[in-house]
Amino acid sequence: MPAPTHPRSSGPPAGGVGISLPWWAVALPAVAFTVLLTMILSPGQAHAATGAPVLGQLIEHTLQLLFR
Repeated sequence: MPAPTHPRSSGPPAGGVGISLPWWAVALPAVAFTVLLTMILSPGQAHAATGAPVLGQLIEHTLQLLFR
């Protein structure tokens, strides 16, 4: 016996607003885009790191903790 199906409505729900995004769902990508665009447009202000590589130290420390 087949189950009854509901017809699809093509309009918005009766309440009026169909989908609403939280404020940060729009703000965060906009901020990230602005920061990346600024970094691309002004690469002359970038400076190389002068100390030991932090990422290397982090990986080395993590490996020491895992294989102790």
